[in-house]
Amino acid sequence: MIPILLVALSALLMWAAFPPLGLAPLAFIAPVPLFLAVRSVERPIWVLSLGFAWGAAFFGLLLNWIMVLGFVAWFPLSILMGSFSALFALWVWAFRLWTPWRWFYITIGGWVVFEFIRGHFPFGGFPWGDIGYPAASLPGAIGSVQWIGPSGWSVLAVAIAAGLTLVIENRKIWRFAIDAAAVVMLVMMAGAFLGPAPAAQVWRTAIVQGGSPCPQTRCQNENQRIYERHMELTRSIPEGTVEFVVWPENSVGGRYEPDTNDEVRTEIAEQARRLDAHILVSGTRTVGDDQFINFNVLYSPDGVKIGEYHKSHPVPFGEYVPLRGLLDFVPQLDQVPRDMISGTQPTVFPTEQGVVGSVISFEGAFARSMRSVARAGAQVMVVATNESSFGDTAASDQFVGLVRVNSAGIGLDTSLAAITGKSTFISGGGEVGDKTDLLESTVLYGLVQFTTGTPTVWVRFGDWLAALAVLVGILAIVVPGDRSSDPLRSDAAH
Repeated sequence: MIPILLVALSALLMWAAFPPLGLAPLAFIAPVPLFLAVRSVERPIWVLSLGFAWGAAFFGLLLNWIMVLGFVAWFPLSILMGSFSALFALWVWAFRLWTPWRWFYITIGGWVVFEFIRGHFPFGGFPWGDIGYPAASLPGAIGSVQWIGPSGWSVLAVAIAAGLTLVIENRKIWRFAIDAAAVVMLVMMAGAFLGPAPAAQVWRTAIVQGGSPCPQTRCQNENQRIYERHMELTRSIPEGTVEFVVWPENSVGGRYEPDTNDEVRTEIAEQARRLDAHILVSGTRTVGDDQFINFNVLYSPDGVKIGEYHKSHPVPFGEYVPLRGLLDFVPQLDQVPRDMISGTQPTVFPTEQGVVGSVISFEGAFARSMRSVARAGAQVMVVATNESSFGDTAASDQFVGLVRVNSAGIGLDTSLAAITGKSTFISGGGEVGDKTDLLESTVLYGLVQFTTGTPTVWVRFGDWLAALAVLVGILAIVVPGDRSSDPLRSDAAH
């Protein structure tokens, strides 16, 4: 009974570390009850059961907003996350009788591998729930993401949790927890004093959040009405007040997108000339009977198209159906009649003031997607998203949290434009500005600065700390030496 209660406590603490509660410090202690529970049982079947229960409970709570799409969307994802967690629990348990220092590093490396697999497989992965995001959102920590990335904060958070686990079991083994805490404090202090500082050209920016006439559903002439809402708000922007205007994902689409509709293209160009501003518009374009493109397009102040980015990471079962031929029996998949054509590379838009980069919706949650655009030369970032399917849920706050940490990793000011969710401006140091309300139709004004100089350490070298943690975990398995479970001998050796 005690292991079950510990697993339940751990899942609740992990959930509370993320929005809507957002109690970020809990990220450092939430895994402790899970580790204690797994280390206390003897049978592998119990370990797998505990690990599965933890993952299904935590992710089921964290992603409860997916229920708005139906049980058929939420249940399989929770089961999949629980399965990953079960395998990780078995890994932690398998080395529980090894010397504490070996178990400590093996557990950290295993957690990193667990998050990597979950973030890449299947169908491109799912980064929600990575422990590094709440850990990195703390003051000081957010400023250090430029060096170690979100995955680096996963390493540090789990190091503290693993160290605390060993201390609880044996007070004489205190160095692991103290050493990990000291490293975290030093990194946070450095991040607080040495955060990235964008410089050079400043753009007065307007995010146009036009909303949807029928969020969470479909309605007649939806594409037209959404376009007209955004155009009307854009016309309300006074001349001479902005240099950059951003429209969110799906603000144009169907018959109302600029590449195939001369009237839409002309109206957007007219507003670019009237405001003497660049305008980034995000939308979809139908290709044939069963495919479409999700794009961002940037217009110059002269109304000339500068370039176009095609989304490269589609949402499985949202923008395409994997194994569609095998899943025809699922009626809910009729809501995804077309599959998205994926882009093949990051695209940036050069302007006289600097280089604009962008990603679309789901991609903003993936650190690697944001990093690839920064590596392509972006000096300021746009994340265009929709979120109209999720209504008044925690989905938008969770997404803002993910984008915030990823923006700090690349060190670029980011304009996050949502069609019905929460739009905001995020600095390259991870500071979040004013936000719109859910389902609000408004124009949000702010400033973004182009970043000059060398890219951040994380942009240049990627997840180096996470890779180092995996390497050390492997060495803890293979290097010769004592593997005794005697904590006194092991600690002395360490």
